[in-house]
Amino acid sequence: MGLYRAGFWLYGVDNKPQPNYPFEFVLADALTYSLEGYDAYWASPPCQRFSTMQYIHKNWYKHPDLIEPIRKRLIATSKPFVIENVPLAPLRQDLMLCGTMFGLRIPRHRIFESSIPLAYPSSLCNHSNKYDPYHGGEDARGEKEKLADAMGIDWFMTRPEVREAIPPAFSEYIGNQLVSYLEASDDSS
Repeated sequence: MGLYRAGFWLYGVDNKPQPNYPFEFVLADALTYSLEGYDAYWASPPCQRFSTMQYIHKNWYKHPDLIEPIRKRLIATSKPFVIENVPLAPLRQDLMLCGTMFGLRIPRHRIFESSIPLAYPSSLCNHSNKYDPYHGGEDARGEKEKLADAMGIDWFMTRPEVREAIPPAFSEYIGNQLVSYLEASDDSS
């Protein structure tokens, strides 16, 4: 949604149906789907292998590591790209974002590797007065709706979709930088 708000027309690709994806969707394997004809690429490979919860439950190894294969594909396009994942993922950390940097009440740290330079926001993390849906108690009731609201998600998603989403503010912030990069590239050609 953030990339759309930044001005991109989106095509999502996943090997599992995504009925709530709000843009054009292609049911295909992102590791084999043709990457021809696009201006830029955003990849969010499955994060379960690197998520803290999978390490806590000692089952991280049951999940695939698709970062390196998708990175190789994106580099081969020679087009601008961004790869997003959780902080423990093996990405070159060109940027780390936190929901609190965008006035959201949820930390939701994510790291980004990019083929273009990315600027950090002027705001820093501020974890005071944050919403924590992960540790039970009263905050965990109605978790899907509260989590979606805390991240700025205002379209329908299932609970698992919301739990795996990033705040649209992240992709809009980076998307604006991608747009500027693409416009500058067009001006120089």
